[in-house]
Amino acid sequence: MRVALFQPDIAGNVGAVLRIGACLATPVDLIEPMGFAWDDKRVARAGMDYIDHVAISRHRDWDAFAAQAAGRLVLLTTMAATPLHDFAFAAGDVLLFGSESAGAPEHVHARADARVVIPMAPGLRSLNLSVSVGIVLAEALRQTGGWPSVASIG
Repeated sequence: MRVALFQPDIAGNVGAVLRIGACLATPVDLIEPMGFAWDDKRVARAGMDYIDHVAISRHRDWDAFAAQAAGRLVLLTTMAATPLHDFAFAAGDVLLFGSESAGAPEHVHARADARVVIPMAPGLRSLNLSVSVGIVLAEALRQTGGWPSVASIG
């Protein structure tokens, strides 16, 4: 299981996602260009000292990421018809999230093997990126038995 962020805009969100990846032993792919400099202090502030505990792969663009992607690409999008609770995740899935401002463009949608939506109350646009990652990754790990062992915590 992996988390991939397509051209994220907000350094603090990326830092929070890296912290989630570290705590849940899940690698994170960052697909550039990003809307901030990689050495932005806001990434470090949100990720705190957890950044040293997550496997991070940076990709210069979508094509570089897509060329090496293994497993199903599961795109999380408000434009999907399959709700999160009805989707069957697999251990090798890549959970792909679009940018905060623009989501994912059509060519990313076309490449995705599945498109999934987090159900929300009517009339609301979307959840924060890091909150969405936490919700989806938790469900995917629950389904696949991929949670870190309690014995390893501490």
